[in-house]
Amino acid sequence: MSSPPPTMNDLKTSAQEQLEYMLTEDDDAPLLTADNEIKVEARECMKKLFTRFNSLVESLLCESKESVSNAEKLQPFQSYLADLLWACQILAKLEIMRELVSHWVEASEHILKVLQLVSLEAAMLEMKLKVIEVTTKVSEAIGYGTVILPTAKRLHMVRIWLPHVRALKPLMDSSTNDVEDVLKMDGELWQSLESAFVSIILTLPSLDQAEILSDWLGNKDIRYPDLTEAIEVWCYRSKVANKRLAYLGGTHGMARML
Repeated sequence: MSSPPPTMNDLKTSAQEQLEYMLTEDDDAPLLTADNEIKVEARECMKKLFTRFNSLVESLLCESKESVSNAEKLQPFQSYLADLLWACQILAKLEIMRELVSHWVEASEHILKVLQLVSLEAAMLEMKLKVIEVTTKVSEAIGYGTVILPTAKRLHMVRIWLPHVRALKPLMDSSTNDVEDVLKMDGELWQSLESAFVSIILTLPSLDQAEILSDWLGNKDIRYPDLTEAIEVWCYRSKVANKRLAYLGGTHGMARML
């Protein structure tokens, strides 16, 4: 998770692949045991990585739009995204995703502000997709209960990222043939992100769910993400809740009459 010079990128990638392999369980036992010492070291490295990433994000926000869209300026940003995506893989194997998830949620608003300064050229869109990959890993950890966050942070995650992916997906779908290969993204990833959003939304208070779902129904970009499942579950839960309230009200009334 360090940040060596670009000339050492190949060596860094090789080291990352080897470490991931040593932590992977297959037919044989993993070569490294995920003990407390390794977990502590991994957490510290992740914190340092995110501190450097945050510093870069803050510095980019101080630049002009023309400067930020410069490919050379964004190269470190892209490198950090690749490292964060790899960190997601390692921390998930070690079952210590909480810190990374919390840091990503807190930094989300500033990350999106940087993306808003970036042009829509193919190389820049590729970088935006890398952000979506990290966001998907974070959303899955939250949505499927791997990382438990307070309601306010879960709601913040949805309100920040849902409008962004809703606008970005049509851009990917309408990309020209010239950039098709660059922007080609596994459909399963979009599906994974959609499912994670549905799971997160269904953990929120009913009134917050209603607000998010009403906004989705009234938006022209309703094609993605598809929140139909969330609406169906919300309607079912609301109906059951109303029945219970009506039953309790009737029971209390009978008790008073007796």
